[in-house]
Amino acid sequence: MNQPVAVIGAGPFGLSTAAHLRARGIPVRVFGEPMVAWRDHMPAGMLLKSTPAASGIDCPQRGHTLADYCAAAGIGPLVTDEDIIPVETFIAYGEWFQRRLVPELERVRVVSVDRRPGGGFELKPDSGEQFTARAVVVATGLSGLSHLPPELAAAVPDGPTPTGPLSHSSQHHDLGRFAGKELIVVGAGQSALETAVLAAEAGARVRVVARGRGSVAFGAPPCEQPRFRPESPFGRAWSLWALSYYPQPFRYLPAGVRHHLVRRVLGPLGAWWLRERFESAVPVHEVSGIVRAVVTGGRPVLTVRTLAGESRELEADHVIAATGYRVDIAAMGFLGHELRTGLAVSRGAPRLGAGYVSSVPGLYFTGLPAAASYGPVMRFVCGTEFASPRLAAHVAAAHG
Repeated sequence: MNQPVAVIGAGPFGLSTAAHLRARGIPVRVFGEPMVAWRDHMPAGMLLKSTPAASGIDCPQRGHTLADYCAAAGIGPLVTDEDIIPVETFIAYGEWFQRRLVPELERVRVVSVDRRPGGGFELKPDSGEQFTARAVVVATGLSGLSHLPPELAAAVPDGPTPTGPLSHSSQHHDLGRFAGKELIVVGAGQSALETAVLAAEAGARVRVVARGRGSVAFGAPPCEQPRFRPESPFGRAWSLWALSYYPQPFRYLPAGVRHHLVRRVLGPLGAWWLRERFESAVPVHEVSGIVRAVVTGGRPVLTVRTLAGESRELEADHVIAATGYRVDIAAMGFLGHELRTGLAVSRGAPRLGAGYVSSVPGLYFTGLPAAASYGPVMRFVCGTEFASPRLAAHVAAAHG
């Protein structure tokens, strides 16, 4: 067959998958803006929580690690667990990787994917072209998957916006717009805590609202981690080691267990290097829950239930919901109706078999949408090391 494999998405997982497919001699067309989520939807000045060892984009060719990029760019080496990666460096690394290994990237957006009656898929980019692919890999990352809890969503029926009363953390690149403003950040994960710190350092008056006593916590520095447990990209623990290097058995666990582990393992926890900056600049409201959110006079007001069971109102100029992402096939509007309704899903996520193939032959998912099948390592760049070679091998065997 001369039809190519289509890879939709040009973030770390899309680029890594494309590199593995190309190395096998499989014709591939890759669509998207390189590293767009990192460039446009992460705050300027952000530092990666992951270590250098956990931040490489996997490929079959030697010489394309983060350390290789730093050497080529004349940047000081990022090697040890104590080295911290600025997001700008990581974006530049991904773009360098793309230029070297996926040079034919097509910077257009795929607007529809449908099955063809005779086999394969029909795709339409926004360039107006129409073409057929033998297989499709969905590697769209976080795009369209930002999650807003119902109690917050009710305050903005038209959706969150960066210039309105309430937004999602993914909608902000420049937090300087909040200088001199009162800001509430909802959440207790790294995104919430770092967003709060960066906004405070830009001149905002920031408070964090987090659910549960002791909900804001920070990891231990590498030098304080247990020495008699196996190493993993995320720290020293038997569970992290197993989930990092042996994701294959994960998909055989009961669905409830899998979804619980994806949520809780490597869950809300600030990076060790953020603690001092946070504790010196940002107060925390620990609550048992947010009852509702309304907008009064253009200002958002949160009604929270305190840990003592009392009701309290918190008002600000703006609320940022750093409430994460949730995979939902229904939100992937570029997939045709027949595809979306025909896919086997588990709580909105595609159910994947060996090689990351979905219940629709020839349709693959990698990155965050694969986490419900292959575990929490798929939420992180280091997941490319496991996913990409196996996905490419399956494509080669089934569609080569």
